[in-house]
Amino acid sequence: MKDFNKLSTRQQNIMRFMFRYMEANGYPPTIREIGEACNINSTSVVNYNLNKLVKAGYLERSDKVSRGLRIIAAIPGMSAATEEKLVRASSDSNLNKIPVVGQIAAGTPISLPDEAGHNVDEDDFISVPNMLLNGYDEAEVFALTVRGDSMIDAMIQNGDIVILRRQNTANNGDMVAAWLPNDNETTLKYLYVEKDQIRLQPAHPTYDPIYVHPSNCEIKGKVLSVIRSMR
Repeated sequence: MKDFNKLSTRQQNIMRFMFRYMEANGYPPTIREIGEACNINSTSVVNYNLNKLVKAGYLERSDKVSRGLRIIAAIPGMSAATEEKLVRASSDSNLNKIPVVGQIAAGTPISLPDEAGHNVDEDDFISVPNMLLNGYDEAEVFALTVRGDSMIDAMIQNGDIVILRRQNTANNGDMVAAWLPNDNETTLKYLYVEKDQIRLQPAHPTYDPIYVHPSNCEIKGKVLSVIRSMR
């Protein structure tokens, strides 16, 4: 193991955060996420320290993909098995670039600002491994940031990112992004078709279902997977 104490306090904090993040998610954080977690306001300062960590032999970087960071040296507290797993995950060459196109409410419905694939900045793409796409092509997939806690019993919390396949139909019990055109709002719920109405069911003991007429419910996507937000 390299001498971890030779790194600056800031660089040690970056490595510890990257270790926790990758252990939880299986892929590297973005520069923005590193800055927020380590109280660094400037992305250029984050980049400076990442380059120092590359030079010190702790990281490798690739400019070809978003989140192009790879841990190549162990840090204190990292077992050999965990190191092997993280290195393998971070070096996955089959990452998919997915647009995070807005927010979706897991609670009271809120507006979805942009349609998937449009008006998305480069910083708003995330790279995710194939296993989170369930076999679908990345061109069919988009992501939304969750706001609210009505799906907490489905292990989806405020700040998580849901990966969805673009589709306008779904089966009963599917978790979907449902657009309510009369209200100009969207929500994340389980879908159930019941006679002449649609029930959008939360996964929270104190939240009531949303009942809408089929003409006021458009399916925008079905949830494939969830990326947990680090807190």
